[in-house]
Amino acid sequence: MKSDTEFVTWFRSVTPHIHASHGKVFVIAFGGEVVENGKFVELVQDFNLLASLGIQLVLVHGARPQIESRLRANQQEMSYVQGMRVTDAATLQCVKEAVGKVRVEIEALLSMGLPNTPMANAAIRVASGNFVTARPVGVLEGVDLQYTGEVRRINITAILDQLEQGTVVLLSPLGYSPTGEIFNLTLENIAAEVAAALQADKLIFLVDTPGIRQQTESGAVLLPELTVRQGKTLLATMETATDQPDEDTRLYLPWALHACEKGVKRVHLVSRHIDGALLLELFTHSGIGSMITRDPLQIIRQAEIEDIGAILQLIEPLENAGILVRRNRELLEMEIERFTVIEHDNMIIACAALYPFPDDKACELACLAVHPEYRKAGIGRILIDHLEDQAREQGYRRLFALTTRTTHWFVERGFSETTPDQLPRLKQNFYNYQRRSKVFVKLI
Repeated sequence: MKSDTEFVTWFRSVTPHIHASHGKVFVIAFGGEVVENGKFVELVQDFNLLASLGIQLVLVHGARPQIESRLRANQQEMSYVQGMRVTDAATLQCVKEAVGKVRVEIEALLSMGLPNTPMANAAIRVASGNFVTARPVGVLEGVDLQYTGEVRRINITAILDQLEQGTVVLLSPLGYSPTGEIFNLTLENIAAEVAAALQADKLIFLVDTPGIRQQTESGAVLLPELTVRQGKTLLATMETATDQPDEDTRLYLPWALHACEKGVKRVHLVSRHIDGALLLELFTHSGIGSMITRDPLQIIRQAEIEDIGAILQLIEPLENAGILVRRNRELLEMEIERFTVIEHDNMIIACAALYPFPDDKACELACLAVHPEYRKAGIGRILIDHLEDQAREQGYRRLFALTTRTTHWFVERGFSETTPDQLPRLKQNFYNYQRRSKVFVKLI
């Protein structure tokens, strides 16, 4: 029964993420290594799951290892400038052959419908075509890149037409000019520009590393979340650091920042080596890789009536443990304007209420609750500091709290223990001598 209970709990926990994703556009980019290493079948099954949930998918594939294999077989020279391949006529021929082979293999796997597999009864329709208009990059560092190109324009209308029909759009790293020329493009360029043009909800890069990592004295540390501003600072720091950033950070982070600045809501970098990493990143709150957003995900705001359900979920376990006084839904509805919440990625992770006593120039801090996963992240301190500032701005001079189980926590945050007779007179009238809560006060 334990496993059944865990399954039900897990399934319920992912429901909000499923609802939030339905009908949204996700652009997923992956290199040719993903197709080459033999694990692409599992990834295709995850694509099928996403499509079955009503997510509109644009897949962008690369083909670098396949291209290089053909070039080596033909004994052709390979050269790069700023990470882009120099594509002459002979190289372009190898590019077209390799890209065509990879695209056909992907389309074949997306067409699977074997019984007793996650692809059973799958009916994924795939559309590929000349959705990307390109132009030549030109000369870089004195080198003519010839048939190496960059995105000039995206045929958004054509892509949206396909997505609205439930078709998965598959884009290869090729672009076409109005004069009929073919150009070799990078997958990160295509993915970022397509996501921006579509104003996609998510752009996801499947990469070799766990995500964006920052070097510290103890080694590389994964950054689960960062804003565009933080990303730019990180890149600037890396440029002056003695240690070179890993290849994924150097290659994908600038395009991730570009996409966010152009209107993509979130960009994710997720390891391609972890089975199910795509699902873990999209359908768990903590994720498994790195997520870049234009603005911070965590905000402090006034609670609204729609937050009552989330607040009840936060405070109920603490009420059952005797830490908080019970509050029913009706009372919360009446006092909701007293509550402040911290919201992280559309999830309420903390709440607290502030009750004013104007005659005594004091405020009561009450109903402080933090989600279990965030209790060691300093969220409670952030919320208290915010409410202190709010009370101070309104002219109050004291902040007090009543508690039975968290005395040390308040002492560590500058509160001093006092006696019930030091409470505002109106509060003294409602003091519960059976509960015998300890009183803590802080001058603000």
